[in-house]
Parts: sequence; C-alpha cells; structure tokens
Amino acid sequence: MSQPVGQIPVLILKEGTQRTTGRDARKSNIYAAKVIAEAMASSLGPRGMDKLLVDSFGNATITGDGATILKEMEVQHPAAKMMVEIAKAQDDEVGDGTTSVVVLAGQLLANAEELLDQEIHPTTIVEGYEKALVEATRIVDEIAEKVDPLDRTVLENVAKTALSSKVVADFRDFLAKIIVDAALNVVEKKDGKYDLSLDDIKVEKKRGESITETTLIKGIVLDKEVVHPAMPKRVTNAKIALLDAPLEIEKPEWTAKINVTNPEQLKMFLDQEAEILRKKVEKIKESGANVVFCQKGIDDVAQYYLAKAGIMAVRRVKKSDMEKLARATGAKILTRVEDISPEALGTAGLVEERKVADEKMVFVEGCPNPKSVTILVRGGADHVVDEAERAIHDALSVVRNVIREPKIVAGGGAVEIELAMRLRDFARTLPSREQLAVNKYADALENFVSILIQNAGEDPVTVLAELKSRHAKGEKWAGINAYTGKIENMYKIGVTEPAVVKKQVLKSATEAAVMIMRIDDIIAAQPPKSKEKEKKGGEEEKPEF
Repeated sequence: MSQPVGQIPVLILKEGTQRTTGRDARKSNIYAAKVIAEAMASSLGPRGMDKLLVDSFGNATITGDGATILKEMEVQHPAAKMMVEIAKAQDDEVGDGTTSVVVLAGQLLANAEELLDQEIHPTTIVEGYEKALVEATRIVDEIAEKVDPLDRTVLENVAKTALSSKVVADFRDFLAKIIVDAALNVVEKKDGKYDLSLDDIKVEKKRGESITETTLIKGIVLDKEVVHPAMPKRVTNAKIALLDAPLEIEKPEWTAKINVTNPEQLKMFLDQEAEILRKKVEKIKESGANVVFCQKGIDDVAQYYLAKAGIMAVRRVKKSDMEKLARATGAKILTRVEDISPEALGTAGLVEERKVADEKMVFVEGCPNPKSVTILVRGGADHVVDEAERAIHDALSVVRNVIREPKIVAGGGAVEIELAMRLRDFARTLPSREQLAVNKYADALENFVSILIQNAGEDPVTVLAELKSRHAKGEKWAGINAYTGKIENMYKIGVTEPAVVKKQVLKSATEAAVMIMRIDDIIAAQPPKSKEKEKKGGEEEKPEF
C-alpha cells in the first residue's frame, strides 16, 4: 500500500496486503458470523435437524452437536472462526449449549447491525450489551431453583434435556439412567462440596447390537486382549498389579559390543536374560497377584513364565486407563517390579476377556468400591455410536454442572423470555442510546426462542405472543414443549438445565458479539504463493550439480 508524497511513493504495508476499514469491515465480519449462526439455527432444540459433514478425505460425520459441526466445517473467514472458538470454549467449560451460544451470538450481531445502520456508535452498543449481560446473569441466579446435588430425579431430568436434542433422543430415558448411575458411583465430597470428574467415567464404544444394549460396568473395560493364549481368560477374585515398568530386558543406553567366541557364551547370555525375567515374574507371583496390567511391553519369555504361573496379563495399557484402573480397583501403580507387595494390589470380583463385535476386550468388573466406571456404548453403525458418545459426553457434563453448582432453570425458551421481559424493564433505567442496545439484546433473546419454536414446527408469531403474555402474568417457567407444540410449565414436566450452562451461553455469546463489533479495520496479508516449477522459455530446467 503506497501513498505518493510529492513524487515519492511511500510503502507502509507489505505488497499484496488487503485492507478493509470502517463500515465495510464491520459489515463483512457481521455477515460472516451471521452465516455461521444461520447454518447452526436449524440444529437448535429437541426438534432440530442434523448435519452431514464430509471432510477433504471423504470421511462423513452425522451430528447435531454444535461444537462438532463447527469443528468439521473447516471455516476460513477470521470472524467466522471466532464463532467456532466460542462453541469450543462453551464445550470445554460446561460441555453443553454449543449450538445455543452460536445462534445467540448471531442474533445479537444481527440486531446490533440495525443500530449501526441508524448511525449509533459501536461503543454505545457494546456498553449497552455489557450492561444487559451483567443484569441477565444476575436474573438467572435470582430465578434459578436450588436443588439437592445428588437428587436422582433432578439429575435424570437434566440429562434427558441434554439428550433430547441429539440423534439418540428416542433412548433418552434409558441413557439418562445409565449416566446418572455412573455419576453417582464416582461422585466425591471435597471441602463440604460435591464434585464429579469426567475423567473417572470412561466411555468405550463398539458398533453392533443397538443403543439399548449400552451398559454401565462398575469397573473398567479395556480395548485390549490377553497377551498369551495359554493364560487364563477369566479370573475370579482377581488380585490386580498395575505396572508402569516393562517386563523386558532393557537395552543399555550406551553402545556396547560383546565378542562371543563360542555358542556356549551366547547361550549363557540368553539364559541370564531368561533368569532375570523369571525372577521378575516370581516376584509378581509371590505378592499373590493373578492379573497384571502393564503400561509398557511384556517380553515373549516373560509372557511364557506368566502363563506358566497362571497369571493373566495385558500389555501397553494407556496411561489414562492405568489411572482409571487404579481408582476402580484400589491398586497402586508401580514403577518397579521390585516394589510389588500384597498391599499394592487392587481387587476385582472378575477380570475376563470377552469378544465384543469381533474384537476382544478385557472387562474388570465387580470392584468393591469403584471410583472409576465405564459406559460401554453400542449402536447399529459407527455414525450412531459416535453420535451416542458425543451425546453422553454432553449429558455427563450437565450432570456434573448440577452436582458442582446445584441450581437449575427450565428449558423450552422459558429463561430467554423471562430475561427479555425483565431486561426491557431494566432498559428504562438507562440513558437513551444504551436503552436501545439493551432492548435489542432482549429482541435477540426473543428471536432465539422464535428459532426454537420454528424448529418445533409451530408458528413463531402466535406462540411468542402467548409466551410473553404468560410471563407477564408471572408464569416464569412457561415455555414451548417442542414435542407437543404446546406452552407448558417446563419446570413441572422436568425439562430442566443447569443455571451455569445458561450463564455461560449468555457470557460467551455476548463476548463474541462485542469483539466482532469492536473491529473496524481488517488488514490481511497476502497468502503465500505455491512454488511451481517455472519453465524458462519453454525449456526444461537443467539440474545443477
């Protein structure tokens, strides 16, 4: 970009740089974000549609999960990438509400655009939006209902609500029971508060059977097989050793040469190696262990000795699985075989290798007090199993959120309509221009509910008007039941969500909208050119030596 000063051009930006400023920059960014939000809008709510995404290698993903859709879409526009980021942040933080956050951000930007067209300064809109956010989160806290964090019915309802917008919605009652069972098994009390770590619930998936065959195992399932055919495939009253050490002869770190002059010497070497391994196995056997899970490798000779001793062994177990086994069985993870003792062993009622869908898996079941459990997901096809896994992750996340912060609100657009109504009252207390911005924020929340109503196959205008009048009469939990199309008390029928998810949706969507609105200049460097072999004068280039 050059500017003549007198007759001398002054180069400020690198050649090929594109620059868009002011209104054009804002329009371009808002448009890109709105396109992403519109693409996601049809996936919102329990009657939302799913997307079929095909990547550059031809692999297909079928999903209605907001974060997954955006991750697979390979978005190019920098402002649109911001929408992908907020969905990802929402997923990392609370695990649910990823579609909602993108759709709401899109509505906030669309409404801000109307104010920008009326020559209202972006800073004024931003200030109005930020005030609306503070008030909205305060209102959510105020209207949320406090619950018992371990109340089974509450947790199941929250899980069902999260599952109802997924492909596996038909099985939500069945899956919610499994999810809550798993959560209540591993929940812990810390400093007077309950906590649940999702690392303690392993989700293992195998295609075949149907979703109704999904089971909760009060122990761990490993996608591994027993290392030696002569080993027992089933061990009851298992005493389990967890080794983070190889049952192999480790090669020296330095380079060494050994000259062997006759076969006897070579045999001595091999016998010595076998003896070392035999002693290691003997040590394991003496401790009383009859099952060994090893994070590293197990030598063929060690396998033979273990099989001879009647010990079941599994090798190359992932570190995360080792930690889960330790929590489930009560075993200690040992870094040296020499440290093994009866106290370091864990227990399980049954360790068994079973065939699941043509593949062998090892089940560790019947642990006395498992602090880590496994949900084994089944389904007719890979796509079904994958989507079921994503749905279970979302449902587990919302259950965890309620256990951590036991406050819930109703779904079905009830919170958004209540917020819109109260924000309009709040707007009257503000200076004129900020008042416009807060009213537009309330409009965005209503538009969000319109999309929900539309996806349920109802008329947004009449249903929205009815909802507003119900809320004006003080029915704070009146919302749209997407399955019947009727307005009902959503709290009573058990359509509930964690308050923390709603607050996070509001925060993330507002922050993204504000950030995109603040941009008034886009300076884009030229992308690097692909190096092609240029032929000079039609002649082939001669190789240089």
